[in-house]
Amino acid sequence: MNKKVLWITETAVLIALLVVVQFVTKSFGQLVTGSCVNLLLAVAAIVGGLWCGVTVAAISPFLAWMLGIGPSVIQIVPMIAIGNIVFVVLIYFLVGKLMKDMSFKSYALGVLGTAISAFVKFGVLWLLIVKLMLPMLTLAEKQVSMMSAMFAWPQLFTALIGGGIALIVAPILRKALKR
Repeated sequence: MNKKVLWITETAVLIALLVVVQFVTKSFGQLVTGSCVNLLLAVAAIVGGLWCGVTVAAISPFLAWMLGIGPSVIQIVPMIAIGNIVFVVLIYFLVGKLMKDMSFKSYALGVLGTAISAFVKFGVLWLLIVKLMLPMLTLAEKQVSMMSAMFAWPQLFTALIGGGIALIVAPILRKALKR
């Protein structure tokens, strides 16, 4: 199969899967939905490659917003995309390159890379949304408080959980896809 066609197919499948997972898990709350989203973002980067991960990370928050799954404030959606992109780029470089050799040392470095990626994503989202965007928007105090809480510590936990599960799932997928 042509590499370009394969990339388009994998990316489209991951975007569709991400939207479906967000829609299905929405009622379970941020911990479950966010962890599933981060799992798929990490898998996209590790299995599909850098540009697959970046594309999925950039497009998914806009699709979620259009479907009423994500935050209703459109100004926040590009910030989520930036946080997602930072996460997948770091996962790709700090974890994805190590997934070919699943020795204990490589796996330990993958865990460390996942933790670093999660902390950086958390920091980027907190700075962009809580510190930069929310003070500039004219929102009700209750809405600002809710979004401030949503884009703080839960982002770290969901990225750690999703990235951690990806460390288990991605090698299985890579083996199944013969990569």
